[in-house]
Amino acid sequence: MKKKPKWFVYGGSIVIAAWLLSSGTAVSSVSGEETAEVNYAGLTATFEYETEPYFSEALAKWQEQGLENANASISVEGAKPSAVSNDQEIKTGEYEGKTNVLLWNASDTGWVEYKVDVAESALYEIHVSYHPLKDTGRKGPVGWEVTIDGQRPFREASSISLYRTWEDVRPLLKNADGDEIRPRSVDVSSWSEKPFIDSGGAYAQPLQWHFPQGTHTIRLKGYDPVAIEKIELRPSRTIPAYEEFAEQNENAAAIGGNILTLQAENFSTKNDTAIKLFSDKNSRTLPRYKGRIVYNTVGGLRWLEQNQEISWSVEVPETGLYKIGFRALQNTIAQKTSFRTVKIDGEVPFQQFLAYGFPYSTGWNGMILQDKSKHPYLLKLEKGTHTLSLAVTQSPVKPIIVDLEKLIAHLDAIDWDLRTVTGSSTKKTIDRNRSWNMDQDFPGLTDRMALAAEVMGALSNRVVQTNGKKDSISQGLDTSAKDLRALLRKPEEIPYQVEEIASMREKFASFIDTLMKQSLQLDEIYIIPEKSDAPNMEAGFFNRMWGGAQNFVYSFDARDSLKEMDDKKLNIWVQRGRDYVDQLQQLADESFTPETGIEVKVNLLPNPELLLMSNAAGVQPDIALGLTQDLPVDYAIRGSLQDLSEFDDFKQLYPEFSPGSWLPLHYNGGYYGVPETQSFQVLYYRKDILERLGLEIPQTWEEVYQLLPTLQQNFMNFYVNPKEFTHFFYQNGVEFYEPGGIKSGLDTPEAYGAFKQWTDLFNTYALEREVPSFYQHFRTGTMPIGISDYNMYVQLSAAAPELNGRWGIALIPGTKQADGTISRWAGGGQRTGVIFDKSGKKPEAWKFLKWWLSAEVQEQYGSDLEAMNGVAFRWNTSNVEAFTNLPWKKEDAAIILNQWKWYKDIPNVPGGYFLEREMNNAWVRSVVKTSNYMSSLEQAVRDINRELLRKQQEFGFIDENGTQVKKLDIPIVGQPWEGVDRYVE
Repeated sequence: MKKKPKWFVYGGSIVIAAWLLSSGTAVSSVSGEETAEVNYAGLTATFEYETEPYFSEALAKWQEQGLENANASISVEGAKPSAVSNDQEIKTGEYEGKTNVLLWNASDTGWVEYKVDVAESALYEIHVSYHPLKDTGRKGPVGWEVTIDGQRPFREASSISLYRTWEDVRPLLKNADGDEIRPRSVDVSSWSEKPFIDSGGAYAQPLQWHFPQGTHTIRLKGYDPVAIEKIELRPSRTIPAYEEFAEQNENAAAIGGNILTLQAENFSTKNDTAIKLFSDKNSRTLPRYKGRIVYNTVGGLRWLEQNQEISWSVEVPETGLYKIGFRALQNTIAQKTSFRTVKIDGEVPFQQFLAYGFPYSTGWNGMILQDKSKHPYLLKLEKGTHTLSLAVTQSPVKPIIVDLEKLIAHLDAIDWDLRTVTGSSTKKTIDRNRSWNMDQDFPGLTDRMALAAEVMGALSNRVVQTNGKKDSISQGLDTSAKDLRALLRKPEEIPYQVEEIASMREKFASFIDTLMKQSLQLDEIYIIPEKSDAPNMEAGFFNRMWGGAQNFVYSFDARDSLKEMDDKKLNIWVQRGRDYVDQLQQLADESFTPETGIEVKVNLLPNPELLLMSNAAGVQPDIALGLTQDLPVDYAIRGSLQDLSEFDDFKQLYPEFSPGSWLPLHYNGGYYGVPETQSFQVLYYRKDILERLGLEIPQTWEEVYQLLPTLQQNFMNFYVNPKEFTHFFYQNGVEFYEPGGIKSGLDTPEAYGAFKQWTDLFNTYALEREVPSFYQHFRTGTMPIGISDYNMYVQLSAAAPELNGRWGIALIPGTKQADGTISRWAGGGQRTGVIFDKSGKKPEAWKFLKWWLSAEVQEQYGSDLEAMNGVAFRWNTSNVEAFTNLPWKKEDAAIILNQWKWYKDIPNVPGGYFLEREMNNAWVRSVVKTSNYMSSLEQAVRDINRELLRKQQEFGFIDENGTQVKKLDIPIVGQPWEGVDRYVE
């Protein structure tokens, strides 16, 4: 009898264990797993799964056991916990009109426990009366890990979200050009009672929890500041089907009359600051765009994440039955349906509103909420004020996402087995002279591939059923199934097709990301009396033609033209998005100009190449911000920039930033830029997975090598970006250029050792050479540890709530030195600001840069950005004092600051652009083409030195005879930055 695949589950990931072909034995599993025979996509397979299932699996098991909803509620006072982690920071007090409540305002992750006596063994919802504490710097929801008697009953219990309530400041302000400015969001949270829901938006209804009869301990673990009035166990509310709901309204009056039209952008509240207004130019969209930015819609790409909710207040003039309509745009992902939970006065009225689908359309559409037979849903609304809410839900697609994760893991196992035997993952290096017998060389593998093909077909059908039509995901699954079946027709060729299987894995990972995005943009909302006809919600032919003509005329408006300079103002160009530009203009108008009397005009710079083009045209700003760190020296070499070190008080500014951040901005004795924002390299790790595997966080690269076998035996891996190489060289004491900059510093034994260490990770230790998305692999658990940057931190914080409390960061692995210390040098990249040499306002420009880089202004700017746009816009300022005042988690801030000591980027020299290019070429030669590492680096050194010499001759450092005329000064940073110590506890 052939063996069936086993599925191992680690936290949020499912990994299929393949059998080691050399021995024919199964890979050992992690403790805490159970085995069950289940039906998957119509196919029977044996799964080994972790004892912490998904909520849907736990609920199904409880229902099979005959457990039912509870009959009565149980309440526990918030001010009477049985235990707390820190009684100095978690204590009883008064807040916002309520006395004797629990005030949880810990500086670090803590916990609260409550004892609850349960009279009947049943299923309960957990509700909490809470109030997020204000003025604490926190912008996101309150997040908790919930355990019952020390255990999580299901994995979603690790991330429970209680949302804040936000309002946009009205009326909207306008800038000097007449464009509306996106409003700030104000926290208007109050006391509210909410059930525990899944932070990933996977379920449209609250989570349920099984409490056997007896006394139990509920532990809430988190770090968000909150006040708690009470915890309550309640029976779940039964939501009727529409047919049953409609019967209750049979006697309601059939009314006509005027339609209530709401402008969707004038919502009352939202639960996430990331939800934003948008300006739309469609001729039917109101208020009409007339050449100036007018925020006349809401949602779109900023309303697609899990549980994001918008609410509108509706004043109903007469009791009766009403239809609900929308003027909506849902065109982000072709043929994909977006889903919303529809609530009236905070409750879902009937089941069809748990996850209502808004189908794809290329343009604006009018739609009435209706059933499949196009009969409108009717709701009885009493005269008075009501609330309509729409919340993003992933409940229809979550089961598909879960099974896609399993499918990816299945393909991971197949890929691993093939590479184990063939010894390669590329077609070029597989021995084509060898004949393969699949039954002997890969026992059971063809059966597993056939199973994968069947699952792909079944998933494709489910996608079509959920989505309502075929889309790129269903078609992609069908195509991949056909490709696998084609391989199976010639099984002896399968070992040569490793790349094809690997590409399927990556394609399916992108499908998960696509399924999770639920975009929807709204212009108007209609509350329509039953007997009234729907309004005209789309622009007619002549309106579209006239609107198009008007927009064409408006397109010639030159107010944003970079060639339109205002000689009376300080002209600043910013290479960032519109939100950043508007926020800087507003802050300068509110603070800088009143303080100094210097007026400022901030323009968006869409492309840095325009700086060179404008210089050639004789048009340049006074200041440019947001430039990549290579550009200041590029421009300085050509005499375009002001040397900032010539200002008298530059010496006071210099120590406020790490010495390593100044390295790329130094040229020939001067400093031609200032650090604005700074990324960082840290180690990301999944706490839950490393704990189950019994692995410690590696401190050195030697320790990384030691944990790799355990990871890889469980079909996981460590992530290192193959294009990041600076830390290997800096940690081994290698400087990239010799003094004078004529030659690279890579022709040394230490450099060859560092290069071998870098390439050996992929050649010897089998790290993945191509990883399109470490973020996705980290979420699914196939890469539970790896090195990444600031963007990874923001992604995990903003878009992976299901991992709250399950991941952490640490210092990057270092290299042990002779004295026993560990060198952790690493770069990260930064954005910079410059003053142009042709500026006629250099003193004013320098005054602006000092104001802009000050801790107070950087903190204010970062706080405003996050308040307006959410945690995804966390400002990674280079000012360390401002950094410590922004809302980073305390333990994460400590890690980042300690790594900040070791920040060191590559100096920029004439011809230095060849360094990165040739180092990556050397990596390709050694890893992909399997050339000798020494010869690969030797070739890179020759090519780099040739370009360095040519550029130094071009810019006058070496004459035509090869004689050095003047020596290029290159600073060296050899010690960790002590200036950060005062900010590290």
